[in-house]
Amino acid sequence: MRQKPALTSADAHKMMDACKAEAQKNKWNVAIAIVDDSGSVILLERLDGCGAISSDVAVKKAQTAALTKRPTKFFEDRVKERPGFVTFPTPGVMFQGGLPLVHQNECVGAIGVSGVQSHEDEQVAQAGVNVLG
Repeated sequence: MRQKPALTSADAHKMMDACKAEAQKNKWNVAIAIVDDSGSVILLERLDGCGAISSDVAVKKAQTAALTKRPTKFFEDRVKERPGFVTFPTPGVMFQGGLPLVHQNECVGAIGVSGVQSHEDEQVAQAGVNVLG
């Protein structure tokens, strides 16, 4: 039987702190979701001033990235190239802002961010990914 790395609560909190620092540095009010490899939420935080729907969108971005093991921007780009791709059965959403967390060549979860422009959402998520290493 193979062994697979898994996110710990401490990992998730470190990533959340990095994401929040990036968002606050840029004065972006966002929701940040960290999920495990099954798409189950480990941490979710909505910064003050962020719209309520952003929490749901952040979770769906994270779930899409975790379950497909791809950044959500991949799907956004595919839909632009081939509009019919919008019918692809993803578990969440098809726009930028969700990044998979890969450790030892295994997807261990993902971070999804929502609340500002999609490329800015991804910038916040990337800050958390960078902490994992």
